[in-house]
Amino acid sequence: MMKLTKKRSFTLYVVVFLLVVILSLILILFLNQDTEHQSTQEKKGTEKMEAENEQDVINEGTRNSGQNQEDMTQTEKNLEQKVEDIIEEMSLSEKIGQLIVVGFPSKQVDEHMTKMINDYHVGGVILYDRNMESPRQVAQLTNELQEMALQTKHKLPLLFSIDQEGGSIVRMKQHVTPIPSQQALGLQDDEKVVYDTAYRTGQELSAMGIHVNFAPVLDLSENDSRSFGTDPNKVSIYGQQVIKGLVDSGMVATLKHFPGHGRSNVDPHVETSSVQANQLDLENNDIFPFKKAIDEMDHQNFFVMVTHIKYPAYDQENPASISPVIIEELLRKKLGYKGIVVTDDLEMGAVNKYFTYEDLGYKAVESGADLLLVCHTLENQQKVFNGILEAVETKKLKEERIDEAVKRILMYKLSSIKNTYVDPAQAEKEVGQ
Repeated sequence: MMKLTKKRSFTLYVVVFLLVVILSLILILFLNQDTEHQSTQEKKGTEKMEAENEQDVINEGTRNSGQNQEDMTQTEKNLEQKVEDIIEEMSLSEKIGQLIVVGFPSKQVDEHMTKMINDYHVGGVILYDRNMESPRQVAQLTNELQEMALQTKHKLPLLFSIDQEGGSIVRMKQHVTPIPSQQALGLQDDEKVVYDTAYRTGQELSAMGIHVNFAPVLDLSENDSRSFGTDPNKVSIYGQQVIKGLVDSGMVATLKHFPGHGRSNVDPHVETSSVQANQLDLENNDIFPFKKAIDEMDHQNFFVMVTHIKYPAYDQENPASISPVIIEELLRKKLGYKGIVVTDDLEMGAVNKYFTYEDLGYKAVESGADLLLVCHTLENQQKVFNGILEAVETKKLKEERIDEAVKRILMYKLSSIKNTYVDPAQAEKEVGQ
């Protein structure tokens, strides 16, 4: 009987023990589930909080971006109003002067430039080897000419320009850092080299008080050392690297020679010629590098120079530089270019053999050009000026067209030409070193 009782007691202990173990396991499982649920809830809460914080950052960035955009828009509006106020106060002669970029024969301020600044209110200057002896001298020259311009009624700075393409087209070659031709750069097939070359060139020009480089050349050519080559895509890529390099160094670039004269074998300095290609061919090839830059880059960073060659596919009568079809219809409307259009030198044989300087001046402006290059002779510069003046006075040319061009020029000058003085000693140290 006693054995039986002990046996039952043992069995009872085992049952109780098993029940305790089972209950413990159930409790542990319950606690784990509760902890996991709590962790999940905490994780969701953390994720929600992080998402909210991230959204706050995005919202703040959007607000800041919007504010910056508003500030920029307001700044542009203020500048535009300032320019319009200046134009309102300018005489017709003062406005016409802003459209003309002149060259002169000496290395110092002379009677030619004194007359063009004080009597003809000229807005720009192009420099050649004949004006350049050393970096110090060029810096002193640009300073003195700027000082003269800033003493005139409206205190508008001069725009200094140059052809510093590379290769055979380099001014003051003995003093500046060597600049390979565009053909040589194209053969290297290295975008960074193109950018670095343009950046260094721009630094040296800026140090001497020069603002605009008439480069890059976007003409397609297999043999011309001034060209990057015949592939429109590569010419476009390298051309944009030149623009970026010049802009990053403080310069403005110039795409030339629109709409592309690589197919012509005649030098426009000497004689006129025509490019015999249809519009589709031209737009898929010659015009393509210009179009890409216009589509992809800020128009404030580059001018477009128009050639004197004829393109019968667009205009059977007029060279591009005095063709409203090519400048207004093609470049402005079809391609959407909103920046400054500059003519090639009006003293070239391609145009001066067939038109008077008086007609060239007003026809170029009438066709949509903003800046006119008259690079050598005082007499011809005066004729271009007088031709525009007479055309407005006789109602052949609307003064509103003059105002439109002057507005583009002054918007550029007052936003981009920050310093009208450069240090000649610093120019001497920086250029060619």
